[in-house]
Amino acid sequence: MTFFSKTAVMLLVLATAACTNPDRFGGGAGGAGSADGAGLNGGGAGSASDPSSPLFFNQTIGDRVLFAVDTSTITPEGRTILDGQAQWLLTNADYRAVVEGHADEQGTREYNLALGQRRANAVREYLVSRGVPAARLQVTSYGKERPIQVCSNESCYAQNRRAVTVLSFSAITS
Repeated sequence: MTFFSKTAVMLLVLATAACTNPDRFGGGAGGAGSADGAGLNGGGAGSASDPSSPLFFNQTIGDRVLFAVDTSTITPEGRTILDGQAQWLLTNADYRAVVEGHADEQGTREYNLALGQRRANAVREYLVSRGVPAARLQVTSYGKERPIQVCSNESCYAQNRRAVTVLSFSAITS
């Protein structure tokens, strides 16, 4: 092995070892025998059961809404998800969000980029109408460039017609 290979392996081993320490953030939180009983799969800070965590946002509230073919109209199911997103964003003011618009593989690249932009804008406008400050929301479109599923049938297409709200933590300055 070369010096570089040995160094890379050593760094990988050290990084992996650091990940196995449940008390690496101090305070005794997160360990299987911790006083709060949360354990590794429990519900400590940052877990999917912590209402202020991005994991809770993604898994419990939902980070995406789906759209019908060739539309940017938010469905009733989408409104329910976005109402939850708006409430979470209002409660957790330290987070910004980027709304990503996506389309299925049907149609031209240009058409799908425009459709993805309309979908992202529709979600942003809905969140703003629910009180989320516009300055905390950005939009981008990926069109058909980032599919979740790649196949040529409606079940795949339906999953790819979406807008995804991606959180980022940052100090908001006004």
